[in-house]
Amino acid sequence: MPDFDPGKFEDKYEHYFGELQQAYKRAFETMDREFDSELIHAIDQRVLSESEPFYEAGDGFRIDLPEDPYARIDDSLVDADRFETILSRYVEELDRELRRVFDRD
Repeated sequence: MPDFDPGKFEDKYEHYFGELQQAYKRAFETMDREFDSELIHAIDQRVLSESEPFYEAGDGFRIDLPEDPYARIDDSLVDADRFETILSRYVEELDRELRRVFDRD
């Protein structure tokens, strides 16, 4: 992996596409082992596919989610409160993987 340059993260898909794929894949695999597979696939495909990772010096990584993520999934999969809990845990896992992949711990 090339050395992480926060300035290049603005053009993350040009400079760090492979690393981003790796972090998202590892977060998905962890969540898929711990929670209902159908729900994790729905979150991955309908919410996180529309998310945007950012890096801010001093603050680290941030994941911007699309507006109203619960409306993007079939509400028969899970109630809103449980969805929020799992989505929050998923974002934490993704943040952890981004920090690991980019050696930002």
